[in-house]
Amino acid sequence: MKLFCFGLGYSALALGAELLEDGWQVAGTCTGEEKRAALRAAGIDAHLFRRDHPIAPAALAGTTHLLSSIPPDDFGDPVVDTHAADIALHVPSLAWAAYLSTTGVYGDRAGAWVDETSDLTPSGPRGMRRVRAEAAWFTLHTEASLPLHIFRLAGIYGPGRSTFDQLRNGTAHRVDKPGQVFSRIHIDDLVAVLRASMANPHPGRTYNVCDDEAAPPAVVTEFAARLLGVQPPPLVPFTDAKLSEMARSFYAENKRVRNDRIQQELGVRLRYPTYREGLAALLAEDSA
Repeated sequence: MKLFCFGLGYSALALGAELLEDGWQVAGTCTGEEKRAALRAAGIDAHLFRRDHPIAPAALAGTTHLLSSIPPDDFGDPVVDTHAADIALHVPSLAWAAYLSTTGVYGDRAGAWVDETSDLTPSGPRGMRRVRAEAAWFTLHTEASLPLHIFRLAGIYGPGRSTFDQLRNGTAHRVDKPGQVFSRIHIDDLVAVLRASMANPHPGRTYNVCDDEAAPPAVVTEFAARLLGVQPPPLVPFTDAKLSEMARSFYAENKRVRNDRIQQELGVRLRYPTYREGLAALLAEDSA
């Protein structure tokens, strides 16, 4: 079995690491020569890829499972735009394909619930690009019979990428915006969802990937600070917060995301159903 990942980033590498241990071949793309060398040293057949630097079609040979985690750019989805025909040629050998999208496609719902049947009403340009990218991938499903699954991910956290790291490096903040909540997913649970789908494919299906409890980010930061035994950052009103343009765009959206489908259809039981279990486990791993 061979997994090919367009975009060997945090999520794809977490999945690839598990599959390597199970005897799979893992291949994919990155954008830098240094990372490519490191990936190849780790047993991953890495290839350089950018919109202006396609991979050789032969790199896809033998692929049984295909995943793309590369975000769209201003022009569209770079993978579909450059390699749709190559992917279509490999459809007969593909048992599963996936595109990692985001829950940002739902836009702002003023704290209301959304599920996979909710209308896509993105609030800003990043969300609109994601909607167009999903549509581009779905065209490959309908026109070339690609066994596609779309996963709409909440904010991912895990080792090296959590509130603990922000508290330790001094970049954590607590913004007071009453009623604001975000959904999250621990990287281990994301990998479990992807593997469950690989074992039980439903081509054409879309899945929300998040935990059971959307929570205010300031509350999560305060909880993490208590676990570390440090003083949490001061609570700053949203109107006074010094946020990057991207961070401010996150605060422009407020919704609660349902995850019933991954549990009922894929049989996934989240290891970390809320941020509390997830952060406690991360701290325990750091202390081990």
